[in-house]
Amino acid sequence: MASLEIDPASGRYRVRFRYSGQEYKRSLRTKSRPVAAASLGQVEEALRMIEMGLVELPPDVEEGAFIVSGARVRKARRQPSKVQTLDDLFRVYQAELTPGSKEPRTLAGERLHFKHLLRHLKPKTRLAAITPRTVQGYVELRSRDQYAKRSITPDTIKKEITTLRLVWNWAKRQEYVENPPPISHVIYPKRDEKPPFQILAEIQRAVSGGKLSKAQEAALWESLFLTRPEVDRLLDHASKQAGLPFVYPMFVLVAHTGMRRSELLRAEKADFDFEGRTILVREKKRSRKHSLSFRRVPMTNLLGRVFKRYFAEHPSGPYALTRDNDQPLTTDAADHFFEVALKDSAWQAVRGFHVFRHSFASNAMAEGIDQRMIDAWMGHQTEEMRQRYRHLAPTQQQAAIDAVYRDEAS
Repeated sequence: MASLEIDPASGRYRVRFRYSGQEYKRSLRTKSRPVAAASLGQVEEALRMIEMGLVELPPDVEEGAFIVSGARVRKARRQPSKVQTLDDLFRVYQAELTPGSKEPRTLAGERLHFKHLLRHLKPKTRLAAITPRTVQGYVELRSRDQYAKRSITPDTIKKEITTLRLVWNWAKRQEYVENPPPISHVIYPKRDEKPPFQILAEIQRAVSGGKLSKAQEAALWESLFLTRPEVDRLLDHASKQAGLPFVYPMFVLVAHTGMRRSELLRAEKADFDFEGRTILVREKKRSRKHSLSFRRVPMTNLLGRVFKRYFAEHPSGPYALTRDNDQPLTTDAADHFFEVALKDSAWQAVRGFHVFRHSFASNAMAEGIDQRMIDAWMGHQTEEMRQRYRHLAPTQQQAAIDAVYRDEAS
C-alpha cells in the first residue's frame, strides 16, 4: 500500500503511496529509520480506514497531507493550484516563461502544438484525468488528421507530445503539478523511411512519369540535393539577378557553409575572419545549456571574395546580411527574396535554404571528406541524417559499377 524511500538530495525519508488512482510522494522530514517506519504505519492505517469507509476525506483538504497525518488533519486547507486543466497548463506556461529563454519560432511552434493538443484533448480536461491511455488516444486521433490532403506524420505527432512533456515538466518544477507527465509507453505509428537524397535529373524523371501522388512528389522534392556543378550554375544565375545587394551573398553563404536559415540570418560581420579564412556560425540547436553556441566553417575562395566586396560596399551595421535599416533580415524577407531570385528559372524547383544544407553535406561526403570534419562543419547531426548523406552522385555510382563489371567488348 505504501513504501519508504530516501530522498537523494536531502537524505531524509519520504513515503510513497497511491490514492484514488494517483501516486503521492511526501517528505517525512526525518532521517531516522524508526521514526519513518512509524509514519509509514500511520499512512497505511489512514489508507485502510478510508478504504473501509471508517473515515471520510474532509472537504477542502489536500489528500496527501491528510493521509500522511494519519487521517487526523481536519483544518489543513488545500492551497489550490492555478493549474488544474490542460488550458490552465498552457496559459500559465506562456504567461510565466522567462522572456528570451526560447526563440520566437520555437514559441510559435509550441503554440501550434497547444492548438492541436487542446482540440483533441479538450481545454477543460483536468490534468489529474490525463493518463498514458489518454495520450495514446490523442496519438490515434491525430494520426487521422490531414493537412493539405496528407496525413499527419508520426514525427509531427511525436513533436507535439514532446511539447506536452516539456511544459508539464516545467509546471512540475514550478510545483503547479505533482506527478510526472503521463506519456510513458506511448506507441507511435510507423513511418516510411525518407527517400534518399537525389539529384535534380533523377527527381524530374520520376515526376515526369506521372504516376506519383502529390504527397510522393513533395517527398521527392524534399530529398533534392544539387551536385557541385549545379550549385555553381545556380550561384551564377543568382549573381545575375537584378535586386537588392544582399541576395547573391546570401546564396553564396548558405551554399558554401551549409548554414541553417536561422544561422544565416544571425550572422554578423565580426564572424568573418578573412585572414584566418573561417566563419563563426552562431547556432541555437545544439546546446541544451546555452542559448547560443558556436562552430567554425572554413571560408572558400568564392565566399571570401564575395563578402569582402559586399562589406566594403555596405560598411554600416554589425549584421552580415541587411536591408536598408541595418537590421538583420527576417525569415519572411529571406524566403521572399530566395523565391524571387529563382522564380521562372531552371532552379525554381529548389524550394528552400535546406536544399543547400543537404547539398553541402552530400557533396562533401561524395568527395571523401572525413565524417568528423563534416559533422564539425554542419553542427549537430543524427545518425539517421548521416546515413542519408552517405551517398554518391549517380555518375559516380555508375563509374564505380562499370569499373567492377568491365564490358570486354567495349
